[in-house]
Amino acid sequence: MKKSVLKFSFLFVASIMLSSCYTYEFSVGEGAQTGIQKQKKNHYLIAGLAPVSVSDPAELAGDAKDYDVKIQHTFVDGLINGLTFGLYTPTTTKVTR
Repeated sequence: MKKSVLKFSFLFVASIMLSSCYTYEFSVGEGAQTGIQKQKKNHYLIAGLAPVSVSDPAELAGDAKDYDVKIQHTFVDGLINGLTFGLYTPTTTKVTR
């Protein structure tokens, strides 16, 4: 009985920790036109509750009126998050003009 509870607990914790990457995408105007891409890191503390430095997609797009924005936890972001036990949680913002 104890082995099955321990096994279930381990699988439950592993499934929570190995969940898929967070991704949020949206388009402004007609969306990307030229394919030029810029990216910048966003810095958060305590599992994303306290923002330290957050990028502005409109600033990354420059004077473009049509662009796509993708905000995600990349593999490296997730690895850093895991190594710091959620104290530092970076994300990456990619803007495609």
